[in-house]
Amino acid sequence: MNRTYGYGRVSSKSQNEARQIKALIDNGVDENFIFIDKQSGKDFNREQYQILKHALRENDLLVIQSIDRLGRNYEMIVEEWRTITKDIKADIQVLDMPLLDTRLKKDLLGTFINDLILGLLSYVAHTEREKIKTRQREGIEVARLKGVKFGRKRINKPDNWNEVIMRWKNNEITARESMKLLGLKQTTFYKLLREENLI
Repeated sequence: MNRTYGYGRVSSKSQNEARQIKALIDNGVDENFIFIDKQSGKDFNREQYQILKHALRENDLLVIQSIDRLGRNYEMIVEEWRTITKDIKADIQVLDMPLLDTRLKKDLLGTFINDLILGLLSYVAHTEREKIKTRQREGIEVARLKGVKFGRKRINKPDNWNEVIMRWKNNEITARESMKLLGLKQTTFYKLLREENLI
């Protein structure tokens, strides 16, 4: 018996997938056959997507709300689409783009139109991702020019650092005693030692 599956994705755990789930259910997908990932669409190494892909069989239907829910990398989207439709021989329906429904026309023209639209939409999704990356880089650069510091705050060495470390190096005191004298936690103590190539 052929099955209809639904797939949804949000980029982070804080985002809500309810809208996608409702759209899938409203279009005839049983809630038990909906797979949701909460991670980036930069590649297809997603747990729920991989489970879904292994469950798909010939003549099954995969329903997604929009092409960017499948992924954001142009080449990878095209490759996955072809794997599902050509290798597995399942169908795909994209809800917000009715022309992207592989069940509509199975002839050469239908396949050509599907591939053309898929290529265009995947390219748009990929371009949008690149634009976001560029805007992020530009924003970081502007912030740097304004004096904003990124990364972890550098740890300042205690005033008595040189004196205590000299005693530690001469085996006069233990590492634990050094930490106590310096008022440092173990992780901070060893991090500072590594920075000075002392360990």
